[in-house]
Amino acid sequence: MPLRTTAIGAYPKPDYVPTPDWFRIGGPGTSSPTQAYEAYLQNLPADIDEILDRATQEVVREQVRVGVDIPTDGEIRRENYIHYQCRNFDGFDFAHLTRLELRNGAWVADVPTIVGPIRSRDPILPRDYLAAQAATDKPVKITLPGPMTIAGSTADAWYHDEARLGADLAAALNREVLALAEAGCAWIQIDEPVFAREPDKALAFGFDNLERCFAGLPDHVTRAAHMCCGYPERLDQTDYLKADRTAYFQLAPAIEASSIQAISLEDAHEHNDLRLLELFPTTTVIFGSIGIARSRVETVEEIAARLEQALQHIDPGRLIVGPDCGLGMLPREIALAKLENMAAAAKMM
Repeated sequence: MPLRTTAIGAYPKPDYVPTPDWFRIGGPGTSSPTQAYEAYLQNLPADIDEILDRATQEVVREQVRVGVDIPTDGEIRRENYIHYQCRNFDGFDFAHLTRLELRNGAWVADVPTIVGPIRSRDPILPRDYLAAQAATDKPVKITLPGPMTIAGSTADAWYHDEARLGADLAAALNREVLALAEAGCAWIQIDEPVFAREPDKALAFGFDNLERCFAGLPDHVTRAAHMCCGYPERLDQTDYLKADRTAYFQLAPAIEASSIQAISLEDAHEHNDLRLLELFPTTTVIFGSIGIARSRVETVEEIAARLEQALQHIDPGRLIVGPDCGLGMLPREIALAKLENMAAAAKMM
């Protein structure tokens, strides 16, 4: 059997989608996307649900057509994967933004402020999942931001205690996770890129809160987590401050000891020491095989060569091929070409 393939999260929005996002309005280094999304919410087209359903199903079918076994909904409805979820939780103020230096100084943005206890409302992701799953018989994966990543992309003016804030965020996220499972979603992924930037905090309380996100999830649902090393501000930027990928070695024992069944790790932007894979004797690894912030399309041959190297350190049944992260920064034709070559390389294995 060939290696399985998946996408990670974001996918370039079709041109007819009016939803602003952080990839199309100045990138994560600007403060305008959140304000643009607020304006968008005040002037939604009457047929917005039909537009977004059509676009979601279009990108799901596109992923499947080029060979992706576990597609995502492309996060088509979201301005970014973090704040979309925060808007459905009590405690966040999107009217009063706070300017913060984020990701260890990698970028500055105006972000929502936490002004009260975090509480969930009625889950929103089951509808997103059902719209996406209607497009294919393949299992559609739905992504959520993890507690540490939400905390790292918002301003806390209420808790002043990262562990307690994370616990309340986890409880709210757990409602979404369980609702997704009830709706039939078989792949649920919590994104925690901040783990790679702050591994000490991840080990101190981040993994505990990640487990709270998955609490009560039925056994037939795959618990996936994504830990990349960060987006640049723009396509083909060469001086972006990435997280130190040696953090993966620090985090690996805790990942293996957790209930996480599939861990998504970045490898295409900068190769890992592949002995890392040997630290996951039971956990499936979603192996980042195409860059998400470089316009150059990797060839089938170079992707396949790296996969051959990886298979010297992990069983093929526990290696899934994917991008480093979401593809939302790329032009759609480049994202599609990268996925197509990735899937072709996986089949060669």
